[in-house]
Amino acid sequence: MALALRCSTSFSNLKDKRSLKTLDEFSSTVCFAQSRPSCRLRAKSLMQEAQLATERNLNLEDRRDEMREKLHQLLDTHGKSDSRVPVFVMLPLDTISIGGNLNKPRAMNASLMALKSAGVEGVMVDAWWGLVEKDGPMKYNWEGYAELVKMVQKHGLKLQVVMSFHQCGGNVGDSCSIPLPPWVLEEISKNPDLVYTDRSGRRNPEYISLGCDSLPELRGRTPIQVYSDYMRSFCDTFKDDLGEAIVEIQVGMGPCGELRYPSYPESNGIWRFPGIGEFQCYDKYMRTSLQASAEAIGKQDWGRNGPHDSGQYNQFSEETGFFRRDGTWNTEYGQFFLEWYSGMLLEHGDRILAAAKGIFQGTGAKLSGKVAGIHWHYKTRSHAAELTAGYYNTRHRDGYLPIAHTLGKHGVVLNFTCMEMRDREQPENANCSPEGLVRQVKMATKTAGTELAGENALERYDAGAYAQVLATSRSDGNGLSAFTYLRMNKQLFEGENWRHLVEFVKNMSEGGRNTRLPESDSSKTDLYIGFMKKNSVKKTKEAALV
Repeated sequence: MALALRCSTSFSNLKDKRSLKTLDEFSSTVCFAQSRPSCRLRAKSLMQEAQLATERNLNLEDRRDEMREKLHQLLDTHGKSDSRVPVFVMLPLDTISIGGNLNKPRAMNASLMALKSAGVEGVMVDAWWGLVEKDGPMKYNWEGYAELVKMVQKHGLKLQVVMSFHQCGGNVGDSCSIPLPPWVLEEISKNPDLVYTDRSGRRNPEYISLGCDSLPELRGRTPIQVYSDYMRSFCDTFKDDLGEAIVEIQVGMGPCGELRYPSYPESNGIWRFPGIGEFQCYDKYMRTSLQASAEAIGKQDWGRNGPHDSGQYNQFSEETGFFRRDGTWNTEYGQFFLEWYSGMLLEHGDRILAAAKGIFQGTGAKLSGKVAGIHWHYKTRSHAAELTAGYYNTRHRDGYLPIAHTLGKHGVVLNFTCMEMRDREQPENANCSPEGLVRQVKMATKTAGTELAGENALERYDAGAYAQVLATSRSDGNGLSAFTYLRMNKQLFEGENWRHLVEFVKNMSEGGRNTRLPESDSSKTDLYIGFMKKNSVKKTKEAALV
């Protein structure tokens, strides 16, 4: 990622959309575009214009109070007058190298400096299981992460760390490949039922099946014990930084770090948007659990297998017997299966979060858990894509309230995606409603008393996406406690994209005021970096992110 900060040029004034230059070309100072709030009152008639002239004579403090009152009629986050939403930025997936070191440290240093100048609260990084514990059971290497923590501290930023127990690669936005630890893959090769399996017998190596959570299948340890030992090692290593530089631990609970089944894998073209996906309950551990649940209610036949009529990954609801308008999903059998399938997922989340709470409680770091924004087929009765992922959400049932209660029970923030999406941007045939889905999740977290944070699902740099996030964060229901932007890369630092980010961060930090960036910044304003000296630039010779 080429990143340049020049003293004579504002990012907002860049017409050239090419990559910014390296820090070798810096001069003595660096300027960023200033963001000034503006408030426009539109007069619909000459009489209203006359009223505006009269209003200019009001006491300044009265005017401020009046504007605040109008603003806060539209904004309601936590029922507080302080509606500031801190913004974090996700770091690249390969921030830590395969060797366990910090990738491109000079470029990272330059990028963090830029983000700090824009008013960003901090950054998020994945602590990959496949990197940290790759040399053998309980052999942890945190060196690269320790280097990152120091650099983040140096710039006065905060850090969110994801306990990433999943594989990187094979999903939307995955730009590199980081498999599970080699010793874990060795165990999987001996016992393929350790990973999720679909009806065709296709195995998914992204994440260990929750069916064996409590079985000592990983060289004498259960998966929950392995995750706990990993988190405990992190906690012990960074005990002095938790609650200070490290403000949040996001606990991975499934593929992509999300509490869900891998029902829509993109690897090898298995699934394509907007397919309904497939149930992932065919490893021997999941089948044993299903059989036991069926026998417990005297319906032994229901436990022999998963639904036979649920279709294939890339079908639509009405093409299946299970998900169609009046399909099997709405029968006694369908309700039994979906309650078991979603219940297993909730129990999995409960087990991991209970372990994380026991480890991190009292450290000062918040805990969060991520829930996927599965917005396609949301307008149908069955909500098929959500059902295959493990979210028992239909026209007749709120599937997000139980999830919110599970996270809230442990004091865990629910982090939800697709905050940037609008219904009108989606293809009609996919029956999408990201806005309706977000509203439902906001109400579920509000009802459960669970804190809510957000992310964008796809990389977006346009003002429209930022405006949607801002509107979502202030709309009815539970307000956002934080927002994490996906993701830091080359495009983010390009002129217009950078201006949009700076404006967005300003808006989120100032309660949604309608800030606008000027075309240039010749006055070295509040986003001016004055601490860079010519000789220090010479000395560091920061590289560019590429």
